[in-house]
Amino acid sequence: MAQVPQTFFDALAVRTWCSLALRALGRAREEIDAINVYPVADGDTGTNLYLTAESAAAAVEAVFEAHDAHDSGKPTLADAARAMAHGALIGARGNSGTILAQLLRGMAQVLAADGETTHTDGEGLRLALRQAADSARQAVAHPVEGTVLTVASAAADAAGGAEGDCGTVARAAYDGARAALAATPGQLAVLERAGVVDAGGRGLVAVLGALVETFTGEVPSAVPVVSDPEHARVAGDTDTASLTGSAEVLAAALDDCADAPGTGGPAFEVIYLLEADDTAVARLRQRLDGLGDSLVVVGGDGLWNVHVHVDDAGAAVEAGVEAGRPYRIRITHFGLGDVHTTGAERPPREPAQRAVVAVVPGEGLAGLYAEAGATPVLARPGEPPASGELVEAVRRAHAREVVLLPNDADLRHTAAAAAEQARTEGIRVALIPTRSAVQGIAALAVHEPERRFDEDVVQMTSAAGATRYAEVTVAERQSWTMAGICQAGDVLGLIDGDVAVIGSDVAATAQAVLDRMLSAGGELVTLVLGDEAPETVADHLEARVRESYLAVDTVVYRGGRQGAVLLIGVE
Repeated sequence: MAQVPQTFFDALAVRTWCSLALRALGRAREEIDAINVYPVADGDTGTNLYLTAESAAAAVEAVFEAHDAHDSGKPTLADAARAMAHGALIGARGNSGTILAQLLRGMAQVLAADGETTHTDGEGLRLALRQAADSARQAVAHPVEGTVLTVASAAADAAGGAEGDCGTVARAAYDGARAALAATPGQLAVLERAGVVDAGGRGLVAVLGALVETFTGEVPSAVPVVSDPEHARVAGDTDTASLTGSAEVLAAALDDCADAPGTGGPAFEVIYLLEADDTAVARLRQRLDGLGDSLVVVGGDGLWNVHVHVDDAGAAVEAGVEAGRPYRIRITHFGLGDVHTTGAERPPREPAQRAVVAVVPGEGLAGLYAEAGATPVLARPGEPPASGELVEAVRRAHAREVVLLPNDADLRHTAAAAAEQARTEGIRVALIPTRSAVQGIAALAVHEPERRFDEDVVQMTSAAGATRYAEVTVAERQSWTMAGICQAGDVLGLIDGDVAVIGSDVAATAQAVLDRMLSAGGELVTLVLGDEAPETVADHLEARVRESYLAVDTVVYRGGRQGAVLLIGVE
């Protein structure tokens, strides 16, 4: 379907650009992953850029939906630009995604400078691209030429010399970035030896191509991804396995580059969001710079995204604790067998026949699900996973058949989108619409990989459907509920998603909820305790079941930081 070009850079243009950029990165993701050799050849640059863009696009959509719900018209340019930047910041993945988040933040600083402006023109876009390139370069501890930073600067330079509307400026930026990308192998030895252009820069060119399409309706021409003329290919080709001529060519090049930047580096990638002031972040930069490399700290106004490669992951996290409040911590071990530490291609792993991928609300349940053989996706309170994260988990499960358990009613559509994407990649995916982690536990308990896929899915679906679920939580504000008006601080008991009990004590409210659930019968009670649950609540409820309900068993798990004080399942 042809794209209707936008005349000015307004909120709708931000929305359109985010959507088109996500689509462009989705098409190019595997190609970008395949040429990822710097700073670490871990084959995830395209995926990280896609997940970062997805978070940005989702944040912009949320702003539009909020305005529609309140009949307040469309958002301002500042509303949409800030949402884009914030979404990218909290969803940034890897070195490349973190830099992309800062590029978008730099643009937003210009686009949102006047909070009431409805739109900007070509001059505003030129200034935004300049600020984006400059702020991204400042965020990187040790900028290296031949990377996405070089491509961003070239785009801003080219845009600065363009006169005209947003379409003209966007086209100039794209052309400048494309030319700079083609020159990256001559600036960075590891790229030249591998015969590829910079992966992060290639991703930025895709994003700028989407900007051109936003303002002109035209899709720019394909982008070369391989610098070796003998094996020259362009993005858009379907044979991604031969992008670099052959896997052996790339492996040999990496072996030759054993002493070059980006190889033989630290063992861990550490990423976290951080709430801290500017002074504390300045000290944090200095400390992390001494611990490792590939340091990128982006953000501002009290919220930062920190990315670093280190050998001592614990020290990197401790530095964040000293600076402020780190959360959404991700630590990735590159592994002794990864190409960046051995200079050799990892041997292909035969896919399993079947796997289970499940979203879980706390670290304790993540461990429980993993012990049961599932691939868990951790959803921290207020931070639901995006569809791209679920797709990555399905790929990570490395199976021909996958059962997907969203374990949250609000994630059903996200999980459905992830399942559809995985199916296009040849993976057979069945989505069981579990609405709570306790329903997922019930489904996982009857999972048998040796059964026929359809039979296994039916049995797991039946077990989940036969499990009633509840949660005990604390109200954050006054609100109308099915059980009446609650005040901030009240203890709420929700059964099957609706508030059924309002109380002042966790144990008493939990008992009232449990009694209501068991009044309809049941054979097994599952209790999942959050970190904030009173120490005695599990013993109290177990005693209640033992004394009042015959032939009903109780099992207790520790869920960790799961949002709810207590999860209850009855089956």
